[in-house]
Amino acid sequence: MTGPAETPHSAHRRLRALLDWTSRGGALVPAFLRRFVRSRELGLVLFAAIVGVVAAAFVALMGALAAQAHILFFRLQPGGRLSDLTHFDNPFVPALGGLLLCAMTWLGARVGRTSVVDPIEANALRGGRMSFRDSALLALQTLISNGFGASVGLEAGYTQIGAGAGSRMGAWMRLRREDMRIILASGAAGAIAAAFNGPLTGAFYAFELVLAQYAIAYVAPVMAASISASLAMNALGGAPFALAINAERPVVAWDFPWFILLGLVCGVIGILWMRTLPIAERLFAATRAPRMTHPIIGGLIIGEMATLNPQILSAGHGALEFALFVGIGVGAALLLAGLKMLASTLSLGAGFRGGLFFSSLLVGALIGRALALEVSALWPQVTPDPVAFALAGMGALAAAVIGTPLTMSFLVLETTSDYGLTGAVLAAAVTSNLVARELFGYSFSTWRFHLRGETVRSARDVGWVRELTVARLMRTDPATAPHGTTIGAFQRLFPLGSRQRVVLVDADRRTHGIVLVAQAHADGLDEAAPVLSLAHTEDALLVPAMSIKDAMRAFDETESDTLVVVDNMTDRRLVGSLNETYATRRYAEEMERAQAL
Repeated sequence: MTGPAETPHSAHRRLRALLDWTSRGGALVPAFLRRFVRSRELGLVLFAAIVGVVAAAFVALMGALAAQAHILFFRLQPGGRLSDLTHFDNPFVPALGGLLLCAMTWLGARVGRTSVVDPIEANALRGGRMSFRDSALLALQTLISNGFGASVGLEAGYTQIGAGAGSRMGAWMRLRREDMRIILASGAAGAIAAAFNGPLTGAFYAFELVLAQYAIAYVAPVMAASISASLAMNALGGAPFALAINAERPVVAWDFPWFILLGLVCGVIGILWMRTLPIAERLFAATRAPRMTHPIIGGLIIGEMATLNPQILSAGHGALEFALFVGIGVGAALLLAGLKMLASTLSLGAGFRGGLFFSSLLVGALIGRALALEVSALWPQVTPDPVAFALAGMGALAAAVIGTPLTMSFLVLETTSDYGLTGAVLAAAVTSNLVARELFGYSFSTWRFHLRGETVRSARDVGWVRELTVARLMRTDPATAPHGTTIGAFQRLFPLGSRQRVVLVDADRRTHGIVLVAQAHADGLDEAAPVLSLAHTEDALLVPAMSIKDAMRAFDETESDTLVVVDNMTDRRLVGSLNETYATRRYAEEMERAQAL
């Protein structure tokens, strides 16, 4: 006999149950496998390798879809690069991509989705937890932006979907907080390794940017993810961008001062470039057009710019090969660099999704080439190698903007296999990164956090600081007395030694300060006087949502050892009290725990 036919309503209910079950990490993972991954380092390493393969699969899919979009909308030949175009006569294509983003933004607002957590924020504040659904949405928006020609790369989408997949898979395994951070970083490392066919590049991208530290415990899982992702990507058809180039002559000792000079130049240019992003956003806001329509306006501008120079389109893979292989002069290199910086800034300011990873590589290569040609013209005896300068500029500007000097040095090493040149790139990259940190203090990612009002400076795990709130630390049973009590009555209610301090409240439990019991028993006091005259810190209040850092700042400003906690600053109703000594001890304990992890 057959069972009753399934109704559409019951099918829908089963589908919703499946989605809810999956989103809660209810995948069919056997308990022994979860224990193996959670309790054994080998298990975590093997799991990270699987995450790397998954990340590579997403990179291959996104790269293939972007290539098909370029063929469809820009009439490219298979295997061609969008920035290889020499002629472009359809300026409305990027605007069409902006229209799709506008529609997605409208739909997202309708369902209450307005922001997406990126890997750095997830590792810094959320213990490696991020939404795979939101990450897939951002990756799709990045794909649309790049596929329709906006001057952004796919690398931000690659790392978002790779890290999001790692976080979801880690949730299935019910990993601990620190292991979740490692697995999320492994997903990002796998994505970059697959995108550039560079295991070391991917691994150090994770160490420098997504974990913001290097530790022995991180090496095996992150490297396993990077290596497995590179192998998987080669099996799937190869990296979306792979470059094979060598310097024209060996790097010698007297080249290094010039490379350091190049690092200084790229550091300053990187700061100026990052500073222009909020300016672009303000310019689009000044049009008074609805924010969700900004990508359409930006798409029209990018389309018109591309009719003048198509090499600004998309990430710039073809333009980078052009900058490295074709003998362009100083003027042409600087013009293309300026146009690419302007186009990328306008694309991001308009609301297109993507990052500056590849754009910074292209612009840096052009600046390096221009500097080499200018030095050769002024001092012919120096004989700088334009290719070496282009590769060093590529790493230097990207190190300033992205904040990853070792990553960029390993990218050049895995591209050229030239150890001497890699040392020169490292010198330029470290110099530019140092300039950006000293004079600016942010990378592109952390600068965007700053513009949003966040205080995140790196992916170091500071989420525990925000989780350690006043609500978790306060006492909920402080001693209280009516604020109209006389000193004599207060002395009878609270003899010496019974309490150290008492909070004065009115009939609605509104606070009126703290009275020290010892001070209320001092000699010479008028027992008929109101005890309110002895109250301290009436206006220095805490609220439960404050972090421990906010509380410690309040203790310093008021020079008090105990502060009252109220429900909010308007009603000021008592909910507890917090002691500075206890808060300091808990902060130290949590700091030690974080350092131990």
